[in-house]
Amino acid sequence: MERLRILGCDHLNLARGKYMTIAKADSQVTRICQGVYAVTYKRDLLPAPGSKMLEGLPDMEMRWQMDDIRDGWEENTKIVIADFAENATNPLPVCGRSALKKALADWQDLGYSVKIGIELEAHAFIRDDNNALQLAENSGSFVYATGTHADPLGFTDAIWQAAHQMGFPLEVITTEYDASQYEFVLTFDDALKAVDDIFLFKQMAREIALECGVVLAFMPKPVAESGGNGVHINFSLWKDGKNAISTSEQGGAENLSDIAKAVLAGLLQHHKSLAGLLAPTVNSYERLKPASLSGYWANWGIDHRSVTARVSSEGGQKARIEHRLADAGANPYTAVAAMLQAGRLGFINTYQLPAMEVNDGLETINTDIHVADNLAGALDDLAADKALTEAVGQILVDNHIFIKRAEIEEVAACDNDIAKRDYYIHFL
Repeated sequence: MERLRILGCDHLNLARGKYMTIAKADSQVTRICQGVYAVTYKRDLLPAPGSKMLEGLPDMEMRWQMDDIRDGWEENTKIVIADFAENATNPLPVCGRSALKKALADWQDLGYSVKIGIELEAHAFIRDDNNALQLAENSGSFVYATGTHADPLGFTDAIWQAAHQMGFPLEVITTEYDASQYEFVLTFDDALKAVDDIFLFKQMAREIALECGVVLAFMPKPVAESGGNGVHINFSLWKDGKNAISTSEQGGAENLSDIAKAVLAGLLQHHKSLAGLLAPTVNSYERLKPASLSGYWANWGIDHRSVTARVSSEGGQKARIEHRLADAGANPYTAVAAMLQAGRLGFINTYQLPAMEVNDGLETINTDIHVADNLAGALDDLAADKALTEAVGQILVDNHIFIKRAEIEEVAACDNDIAKRDYYIHFL
């Protein structure tokens, strides 16, 4: 019997949902408990804003469109992404996908559409004879390696095949700098479709890898001695069929459009508060360090991997901005929404763009502004940024801050570094 798998992305970037008979797909709605938004990774139930925990834990709706149903990676299973909603006319205020739709509508009101391309990084683990996790063997590998030495277990081949069968626009799989670290890149697309694809792709990749005996961990820093895993969000703005980022086919700082400069200024102006949403785990701040090729500093540059906002050296239709702060602890819908809203605030408020980073970005940096050194500080920065929180959605941000402050306490109670890793690794 064919079935439908309905999935929605919650505040923890977990895929919540259920299976139902395909015969009921045309109902386009099912119900689950709104208390989903009251839980932490440890499954503690907390009275977070927007969760209605103290109001009887009522149902919320999961709503989808028939045209969004696609083939799944499980046998005899279709799959669809749903919005969390109060009812047919009102989205749930804590729903990240709805926050992204609002951000796109806000840009549309200004005459622009958005295209997104997302890169994911992950480490591959296997279980030893004692059932403990250890890095999968690929000692013959190196950055940008291909072939058997890069993946002796063949799990990336299985992911590629499943992605092809589902029609995912998977563009690249390669190894990263550190042992058993991989990168997955999906092709640029209209913003909502691109984020839908990356949300489903990550879920699929973890499940396919698990069938191969691999725990694929997208968490920010699963190995203290290894590099971190980021989520690089590439984006461009379009108007009248033309890319609005660059004024020339040549690219470069001298050809950046005024709107691109304003958007970059917005990203840097709200850099510290963005971290609270884009790097939302305790573990995120093990990755976000100086000289780490991550999004630590509030800086930008042309084709510079040591800055947060990296502008491509390409112009014309291929021009884009790559934002390097986020990690897979973030709900991707919320992360992209927050990034777009920060850029929009830069545009509508005519923020001034600081000087471009021309130093090495490792030992010498042209700014002293950076993200907080821990999640608690990042949440404080987020709470203080009234313009950004209002643009993203006040209840969504309040829920996020409440849950994440509880998460800080839960991680602090872990006995050792392995326990702190395992708090996240099975979910991210």
